[in-house]
Amino acid sequence: MTASGDFLTPAAMALPPEGYFEKVDGPYGPLFPKTPANYGFSILAKIIPGREATIRAYGPTIEAAIRNNPTLLAPLKLHYLRWLLFPIGADTYFMYQGIFDTDFDKYTDDAVALFKLVGVDTVFENLEGFPADWKTNSASFVKFVRAHQVSSFMEYAEYPYVSTDEIKKALRLKASLSDALDQLQ
Repeated sequence: MTASGDFLTPAAMALPPEGYFEKVDGPYGPLFPKTPANYGFSILAKIIPGREATIRAYGPTIEAAIRNNPTLLAPLKLHYLRWLLFPIGADTYFMYQGIFDTDFDKYTDDAVALFKLVGVDTVFENLEGFPADWKTNSASFVKFVRAHQVSSFMEYAEYPYVSTDEIKKALRLKASLSDALDQLQ
């Protein structure tokens, strides 16, 4: 919550270059703080040359998977993901940005477990230096992500510190109230 405890008051947080205020180690390294936007990370990594079409093909694949099973990614407690491909010099880079409700280490552990459970490969396999043993060695996955992490220096949220579960509950309540009011007419 914000200092005033009001989740309806927008909030912003400036972050130091390290990405955290106080170094507290988790299983895989420093834990990044919860910000008004919740937890999240961004990575920037060079793609393996010739893999742009393969990476882009993940978009429609994930879209179809979510259409077929809207709760597929629910264990990750995601607010949103954003993927970008862009040139830097003669190379193409991939940027992954995600905001979610769990800390960084739990999110990456949950992502690896989810990929293994549903038998899906990760788009990261198309990035230079991504570990081949990521499915059996979560630590190697996390090490790659941390090595390519680009910490934000400011985060803002219109509805700070609100979880995906709280948002869904509020929207279900709104729908229920709308239905009840419709019945009164």
